[in-house]
Amino acid sequence: MEAAAGVSKPELLVCITCRQGRELVPGEACAGEALHGALEARLAGMAEPPVRLRAVKCFAACQRGCVAAITTPGKWTYLLGGLEAGLAEDLLAYGATYAGSASGAVLPSRRPESLRAAVIGRIPSLTVQEPQA
Repeated sequence: MEAAAGVSKPELLVCITCRQGRELVPGEACAGEALHGALEARLAGMAEPPVRLRAVKCFAACQRGCVAAITTPGKWTYLLGGLEAGLAEDLLAYGATYAGSASGAVLPSRRPESLRAAVIGRIPSLTVQEPQA
């Protein structure tokens, strides 16, 4: 799915420090790094990636980890939780649907089944002055 003229590609922000609210055993990689790595690998194989991937540190939603957010200027920003590396493909499918939505709203019925309950919250666009649907 290609972004409309003048509309930037959605940015998918993934917490790379997420430990899913638990202590790690020495030498164990955190789940956030694994999710980011899985997304990075899938995006590398795509001719037209639906999102731009960005690593961030801590969304302060550790008990709902792994956590990611998807955002585009002029659209709702969504915070998603309960993610894991095995959901990378579904998360990218969600990103493609988000990209095609005028407001960024993606109804649960249009999300991959694994992500239907993943939305923790949404934040209105800081660049739009009128109410969003």
